[in-house]
Amino acid sequence: MSIESAPSPPSGGVPLRRLLLAVGRPMVDVLAAPAGLDVRVEDVVIVDPEDAAEAEPRDLVLLIGARGAAARHLVRAAARRGASAVAVKVGRAHAPAGAERGVDEAALLRAAAGEAGVALLAVRPEVRWDQVQSLCRGVLDDARLAAGADPGDASGDLFSLAQTIASLTGGLVSIEDSASRVLAYSSGEEVDELRRLSVLGRRGPEQYLALLREWGVFSRLRSGEEVVRIDEHPELGIRRRLAVGIHAGTQPLGTIWVQEGDRPFTAGSEEALLGAARTTALYLLRQRTEASVGLRLREDLLASLLEGRIEAAALADTVEVTARRPAVVAAFALSPGGRPAAAEEHDRSERELQRRRMIDLVAVHTAAYRRTALVTALGGRVYVLLPELAGAEAAVVALTRRTVEAARGVLGVAVQGAVGSPVAALAEVPRSRTDADRVLDAMGRDLALDVATMADVRSRVLVGETLAHLRATPTLRDPRLELLARHDAEAGSALAVSLMAYLEEFGDVRAAARRLHIHPNTLRYRVRRAEAVTGIDLGDARERLFAHLQLLMECGG
Repeated sequence: MSIESAPSPPSGGVPLRRLLLAVGRPMVDVLAAPAGLDVRVEDVVIVDPEDAAEAEPRDLVLLIGARGAAARHLVRAAARRGASAVAVKVGRAHAPAGAERGVDEAALLRAAAGEAGVALLAVRPEVRWDQVQSLCRGVLDDARLAAGADPGDASGDLFSLAQTIASLTGGLVSIEDSASRVLAYSSGEEVDELRRLSVLGRRGPEQYLALLREWGVFSRLRSGEEVVRIDEHPELGIRRRLAVGIHAGTQPLGTIWVQEGDRPFTAGSEEALLGAARTTALYLLRQRTEASVGLRLREDLLASLLEGRIEAAALADTVEVTARRPAVVAAFALSPGGRPAAAEEHDRSERELQRRRMIDLVAVHTAAYRRTALVTALGGRVYVLLPELAGAEAAVVALTRRTVEAARGVLGVAVQGAVGSPVAALAEVPRSRTDADRVLDAMGRDLALDVATMADVRSRVLVGETLAHLRATPTLRDPRLELLARHDAEAGSALAVSLMAYLEEFGDVRAAARRLHIHPNTLRYRVRRAEAVTGIDLGDARERLFAHLQLLMECGG
């Protein structure tokens, strides 16, 4: 059955024909298409015999856990729920040697699909279901991205582009990235062993890649816009090929490979391939730009939520997070006491690079823990939102500590991390961010503290915020203690520091004297002198308490 590309009607999803261009042979064969190949597919789902009810209208259902005849009732069930197509594995693995069981199963399934009016695809036994799902999702995502593009843009999916190149060159096309990973390929019958292994494994076999390096093919492809011819090697199961590098300026982006099929390459294949490489470069750059724009959108939305500028629903509508599930915010900052002196002299671009590296590093570590983790930067700090989290504070603290350790190793400077208080829903995330900031503020220059929660430093937080309030409110200060500070400045004495040490040691003169490295009698004299200068009664618990607070503020504690 032909699956050449056809124009796509404007309704949602993509035609099944377009998906088949992406995952067709050697992965998938069409067993039945009673409504044709232009039926629309809007989503791809993996379904097993226990959850057949998960299929929805216009789904492509990947039916796992049931092969051949055992899958007939599931094919019918998916059709009843409105699925556009069902993919199954025809169970040769279950057939006795020499039996025709596989053919019988295919016939039974074909009849069931025809009666139900649903398209039926046979997936090769060696193909992994996650490969098929990933490829199909890629096509669907590309279609969604391209839906809003201008007609002149490099729109459409990479598989359609591969099919177009195949038509122009008369060969079988695969498009690979700079790491030899297969991004897309055209459909076709005359597949050699190399192409089969590359498509199924999503990467060229290492043995063949080594030969290409030995023959100097990769160096020629990287060096410029040269169409490279690779001779046929029957002993390796490899047919003749053309290849061209994909470049953005001098930067290699990947390679287009064209395998010769049952007919020679077309007369203008090399010229066509050169043009195809330039077109593909635009497409790959557009993909990168869209990914970058999507990432920046996520960062901006999270920043807006953390600052309370948008409602939680706005984030939940755009990013795959649930608004009514628990969440927690962790914050990271370069420690003010751990930066090298030269860091203060870095120009703006260097600081921006360091900030971006910090964001990327945090994103990599947290995404491994939660796929839905979101990362952004505000005011020199990096924040990560871990949504849909319940009862896992210890795991978040451990993740934060691993991230801090990695950041210190990569950035070469001291980094501190703080875990905010868990909140019950996305709307309360600004409170978790505020708590993380309070913890980071309290950690300050204490490099012994690399990671902390509010429970770890609550007293520091409360005292620090109380002192900040005192600094901002002159009417709350005791003028007698300000007099003590002026006396020290004029006389060159240390009465304020001595009195603070005395208060912090609960009046233990010997302990306070050891701390100041002075004789206990010297400390006794200084305390008496402080009382005389200020008129404070240290026998009054309330005066002691407030004196201690103001001395902490005055002495920078």
